[in-house]
Amino acid sequence: MKNNWWKILSVILLIYVIIAGFLIDVPALPILHETIRNLFFHVTMWFAMMIIMLSSMVSSIKFLSKFKMSADVWAVESANTGMFFGTLGLLTGMLWANYTWGDWWVNDPKLNGAAATMLIYLAYFVLRGSMDDEEKKAKISAIYNIFAFTMLIVFLVILPRMTDSLHPGSGGNPGFSTYDIDDNMRLVFYPAIIGWTLMGVWILQIRVRTRFLRMKINANV
Repeated sequence: MKNNWWKILSVILLIYVIIAGFLIDVPALPILHETIRNLFFHVTMWFAMMIIMLSSMVSSIKFLSKFKMSADVWAVESANTGMFFGTLGLLTGMLWANYTWGDWWVNDPKLNGAAATMLIYLAYFVLRGSMDDEEKKAKISAIYNIFAFTMLIVFLVILPRMTDSLHPGSGGNPGFSTYDIDDNMRLVFYPAIIGWTLMGVWILQIRVRTRFLRMKINANV
């Protein structure tokens, strides 16, 4: 129980986020209206995805420095977990776009950048699947993983701020803080980032343990 406190914290935070996210009073903003509640899910899931993808890149760097296969396992499973949250973020973003912009997908730099990022990471898994030699696979995919995270930053952080975008805080568009998000929303938004990230780490741990067990079983066969 002592070592699992963060798992309990994750569950408590997410229960709080789901309940409070639908019940608290939110600012009556033009266009957004009640859809602003998606801020607690769509945006925070992307935060969790970026943190986990950062962990994946760090694991790849560790592998390239020491060539320990355990680091490659953490890298690939972090990428798998990050893709899960990225998919959820993409779906909730499409839902939000449909209600606020009138279509499931619009020609927006951040949306297009999100799609490009997902495709880049899908290529990472295709690359891994195309090679049988485990050591060669780990080395090449580690290098690619560093490139993938660099492109994630470019597509999701840098480019949208340099071009016109419908997203708040991009291309001269004022951020949510400018729209006066009240303290009620902040009391849900920040715990949501922590809660989804901890849940991501929990899922990652399970995936890593499962992969290590598979490797152990295959080694004994």
